[in-house]
Formats: sequence, C-alpha cells, structure tokens
Amino acid sequence: MTKSMTGYGKQTIEVGESRLHVEVRSVNHRFLDIAVKIPRTLLFLEDQMKRLVKNRLSRGRVDLFVTIEGESLFGKKITVDWPIVDQYIRELDELKSRYDLTGEITIDMVSKLEEVFSVQEVEEDTGTLQNTLLEAVDEAVKQVMQMRSIEGEQLHKDLRLRVTNIRHLLRELEERRPIVIEEFKERIRSRVEEYMKEQIHPDETKVLQEVALLAEKGDVTEELTRLESHLIQFASTLDWNEPIGRRLDFIVQEMHREVNTIGSKSNDGEVMEAVVNLKSEIEKMKEQVQNVE
Repeated sequence: MTKSMTGYGKQTIEVGESRLHVEVRSVNHRFLDIAVKIPRTLLFLEDQMKRLVKNRLSRGRVDLFVTIEGESLFGKKITVDWPIVDQYIRELDELKSRYDLTGEITIDMVSKLEEVFSVQEVEEDTGTLQNTLLEAVDEAVKQVMQMRSIEGEQLHKDLRLRVTNIRHLLRELEERRPIVIEEFKERIRSRVEEYMKEQIHPDETKVLQEVALLAEKGDVTEELTRLESHLIQFASTLDWNEPIGRRLDFIVQEMHREVNTIGSKSNDGEVMEAVVNLKSEIEKMKEQVQNVE
C-alpha cells in the first residue's frame, strides 16, 4: 500500500486538575527524524515517546508536542535549606560581635535571605500519568497513520495515471522508431550521393555500411527497452506492502536518465515532442514520489 509522509494527529487527556494536549505532525523527509517538544516535567518520557513513533512510522520528519493546561501535574512543597540558615545566623552573629553592632536577628530578616526557601515538585506515583500520556501519543500517531494512508491512496492513483501516460508515449516512440531510422538512412544516402556526384562512383556496399553505422548510433531501442523495464518495476513496487519511497525515487532517476539519452540521440521533431512530454510526466512523478513513505 502506498503511503504518504504527511499527516496530523491530536489527542487531549485529563490527569487530575490538568489537561494535556498531544499533537503529532509529519512531513516528507529522506529518513525518520523525530523531534519531541514537551515540558521539562515530562522529559523522563521522551525516549519512550520516540520509540513509540519508531514502531509506527518508518520515514518522515515527525514533530511531537505536549502542552499542559491548568494546574501542575505534580504537587509542590516549600523546603528550608537549614544548613544555609545556620551559616547565615553564625555569620550575622559574627558581624555583630566583630563590629559591636546592635539589633536582633528577626524572622523578617532571615526570610529575605537568598536560597533559604525553595519550591520543589513532590515526587508522586507517575505510573498512571505515564500510561495515560503514552496512550494519547499512540492514538495521535494512529491518526497520523490514517491520514498518511488516505493521502497515500491519492498518490497511488496519480502515480498509476503517470505510468499509463508514459506507456502511451513509449508506444508512440516505438511506432516512430523504424520510420526515424529509415528517414535517417535515406538522408545520409542522399547526402553521400550528392557529394559524390560527377566525381567517382561510390562503393555501394561501403556506403551502406557507413549508413548502417550512423543509424545505429541514433537508434534508441536499448533506451526504450530499459525505460519499459523501469516502468514495470515502478508499477509493481506501488503494490508492495512496505515503505517504497526510496526505491521509487531511484527508479524515477533512472527513467529520467534514459529519456535524456533518447533526446540527445534524436533530432526528429515527433520524437523530441514525445521526449518533452515524457520529461514532463516523469517530473510530475518525481514530485509525488518525494512524499511517498
């Protein structure tokens, strides 16, 4: 089945007083490239999220976002750094003694000292959060896969149409090929006879040999045969039940090379018109293949 690399999925879950939004987007890319953007408190799940995506998708640039709405996922508590407080008190007493200062050390004074108080998240059982969030990510990725499959069906239809169009053009070239060869031979023969006129009588056998040699250089039979072979491989690959994008891209490059060779070998008007149409179809095919998984 032909699949696209473009897709989108979204899932929202509630955990306690918090709401988590999961978004997964994918676009075409040569390999599988996963970028996870999540709050710092969820970083312990990043590797598991990436593995989950890898188990579902094989190619594409995948962006996974998790945002938190509402209360914090974890409880918070205020802690006092008692060793720091002890040092502050000792040093303040030392200041009073050394410089004969007056006044009392008050709670107001101590509470304003740096690093005495800190707010920390309370480590709670994260099992429920982990399972719920990973299930949401998995569901969003499934939505991406569904969208990629739907778009892949459209890509499949379009690529099949390109295959049909190219086959028609190849038939036109096949039908035109013997006519071009004969016209080419006749043109060479006429030029040779014109140059040899009123001089010496040319060796007919040698002339025919030279004509055949030049005609062979302009023959595109091999290129047409290879093009047909590439087209058969392309069409059969479309039905593979696995990622096919890279293989299709390679085949399209080979087809383009053969068409260029045909164009360089011929100066026949009808052949050149067919070559232009072939290049157009192959270019459209190449654009579509870039988004095939």
